[in-house]
Amino acid sequence: MEKLVIIPTYNEKENISSILNVIFGLNKDYHVLVVDDSSPDGTGALVKSLQKAYPNQLFLEEREGKQGLGTAYIHGFRWAIEKGYRFIFEMDADFSHNPHDLERLYHACRNGADVAIGSRYVKGGKTENWDWDRNILSKGGALYTRVLTWMPVKDPTAGFICYRKSVLEAINFDEINFVGYAFQIEMKFAAWKLGFKITEVSITFVDRKFGSSKMNKGIVKEGVIGVLRIQWQSMFKNYRRRVRNKFEPVTTAVVKEAMS
Repeated sequence: MEKLVIIPTYNEKENISSILNVIFGLNKDYHVLVVDDSSPDGTGALVKSLQKAYPNQLFLEEREGKQGLGTAYIHGFRWAIEKGYRFIFEMDADFSHNPHDLERLYHACRNGADVAIGSRYVKGGKTENWDWDRNILSKGGALYTRVLTWMPVKDPTAGFICYRKSVLEAINFDEINFVGYAFQIEMKFAAWKLGFKITEVSITFVDRKFGSSKMNKGIVKEGVIGVLRIQWQSMFKNYRRRVRNKFEPVTTAVVKEAMS
């Protein structure tokens, strides 16, 4: 099995059918795993009904209560590794990420990258329908993260990503502490610390049209404080899941930023 898209959901009934239809309509052999946190609006039930139309392509994992973005993705990563998928994607349900860009991320990983990030802040990337204050907050947060962590990623909070299976197999998920947007930073930081090759692919990020944004003050606070904690704790953490023996070399691939 080659490609799995993980979509975490909480109250996404306005979007989930449309996004799934577009992904499967690409006819590029994508499988999709929806990780739903018991959405009270019936998102999970809607996905179940769509499984009849997409047998052996659409999968659903339902969890009790709202447990957070990070734990949803880690749940999906473990599921994907167990099933043997080679390329695993993160993607939002609300069309802020264009499904047609999945192939661009996939080809970036097929052509040498270990992690391909759909980036708003490399040449050619942009946002649409954002207020000026949200743009300032996002760009400021990205700069703040780069300065404090030294991580050479221009869009560290991006949530549109393709990972090679080998990256997720190497990361010790028990050392990933955050569940909000800081989760996205910490996953990239872990991959970078482990020496995996990261590239950024320009995308247009479009604000959601339906449903409510998950952004809140708690998420912003976690991002600000989380960056400090990520850098401090990195001196004591080992993000690597396991090493077969003490003589096994650590991956030393050079991190690369794509400018287009």
